[in-house]
Amino acid sequence: MLKTPSASLFRSHKLLKRVPSSCSAHQQTTTTTTRIMTTDASLPPSPAFPARPTGHLQKPMLASQRAADAAAESPDADPATKKPQGMAYFPLGYKEAVSQWWTSVSSRQAERDVLSFIPFLKEASTEAAQSLHELAKADPFGQRVWRSSMVQLAGKDRALNELSIQRVGEQADNTLVMLHGYGAGLGFFYKNFEPLTRLKGWQLYALDMLGMGNSARPTFKVTTTDPKEKIKEAEAWFVDSLEEWRLTRKIDKFTLMGHSLGGYLAVSYAIKYPGHLNKLILASPVGIPEDPWAVNDALPEPTASTMENEFTQDQESITRATEPTAPSLPPKKSTNAPAAPPKRPLPGWLVWLWDANVSPFSIVRLAGPLGPRFVSGWTSRRFNHLPPAEKDALHSYAYSLFRQRGSGEYALPYLLAPGAYARSPVINRIQDVGRQEGENGFPVVFMYGEHDWMDVAGGYAAEERIKKRIEKTLVEGTEEDRRREGGGAKVLIVRRAGHHLYLDNPGEFNEMVTREMEETAEEGRRRARLGL
Repeated sequence: MLKTPSASLFRSHKLLKRVPSSCSAHQQTTTTTTRIMTTDASLPPSPAFPARPTGHLQKPMLASQRAADAAAESPDADPATKKPQGMAYFPLGYKEAVSQWWTSVSSRQAERDVLSFIPFLKEASTEAAQSLHELAKADPFGQRVWRSSMVQLAGKDRALNELSIQRVGEQADNTLVMLHGYGAGLGFFYKNFEPLTRLKGWQLYALDMLGMGNSARPTFKVTTTDPKEKIKEAEAWFVDSLEEWRLTRKIDKFTLMGHSLGGYLAVSYAIKYPGHLNKLILASPVGIPEDPWAVNDALPEPTASTMENEFTQDQESITRATEPTAPSLPPKKSTNAPAAPPKRPLPGWLVWLWDANVSPFSIVRLAGPLGPRFVSGWTSRRFNHLPPAEKDALHSYAYSLFRQRGSGEYALPYLLAPGAYARSPVINRIQDVGRQEGENGFPVVFMYGEHDWMDVAGGYAAEERIKKRIEKTLVEGTEEDRRREGGGAKVLIVRRAGHHLYLDNPGEFNEMVTREMEETAEEGRRRARLGL
């Protein structure tokens, strides 16, 4: 039985009355193209709206500064603090929100604005007059160039947005593929691209998952009525497109790194399409621990969750701590039942929305001119540890993605129950990763932030299961099985970081991933020498 949402859920509709009725929902038209680095920013502006500068660097004032001015001018502002009511939750003022909605850049331009903060790397455009060598000659870590393109897949409205980074004049013997989390996009990895491409012999790809980011957004639907088959269909919707992309790019084997939902789907890909991974890096993966409601109930309603931290956690207080805080970790012991994470109340209205398949992005779209204000409630806390220009660029990028037509976001209730517990927990199948027909195992790395709201105990439990599977092979397998055994598992903790560890402490995160890449390359050379 569905719960009735509280009246407070709909208070936001009163805010729309402040906006003239002539300001109807601003429609954004997206186009799919195969040209390298083609953006819809070059299209002429609609006659109904004023023209806007092409990038955040050309704005006369940062969005955060304009928001502060708007707050001070608000008639509802507190005389002492100059902050309007509700500013603690949604720091962007009404006036500034409408301004951002009215003049917002396209999602592709917003992505480029974020990528402009990547040092050294140069864009490799088909229209460039200079050679790739000339484009990258100033790079102190070797000549590197990046390309952005839409990779077409089979079927209607199916294409993946791709960023690739290549080391010029070098043979790429190894490939790293990066997958983002729920509702996000590849641009959030902007602090990782340059450091992770310093290694020789590697090529990097970052992908927007189908139905998210700047990838195509086909209609999502499931056709079966069987609960378990619904889960498989939802997973296949994403991982099938990843496999199509791999075949299109003619990549045999690669290292796959996924964050949050991307980590969950990386495990699903490894099981469904075996034989193509050298290593699996799971950065704060969702869905590892088992929860009885999520597994046994078609519409579970757990009463507690730690997912609230995703919306309330303040990154500045975490990333700028003067003294490293020891993470609250469970003892490493052989157990398949991880300790329960700290519980926090999950609002009844959120459970109702989840069960009704109403995504947070639906609210952003329905909010129309006040959409940027709602988004600021998340971006103000998520990015407040970053320089103002980067924080503003990420806010614009996030809003440009969140406001797009709903697609892949509607798969979430089939994969996760309220509170981010998986309906098909990873802990029950992690031992099968790298163990399909013809496989002899590969390393699986679990990474968590020191203050991660994801349960690190689930990572330790998964590590134990993988190691038990390796022990079984070494004890019961043939001599050839033991010689070919390549499995492994480890849990890494990134200090002064939360769930978005790749952005909270990119320096330490990049160092850890780089070491994993080095070990992967060395293991590949060793196995080649032995003929494995």
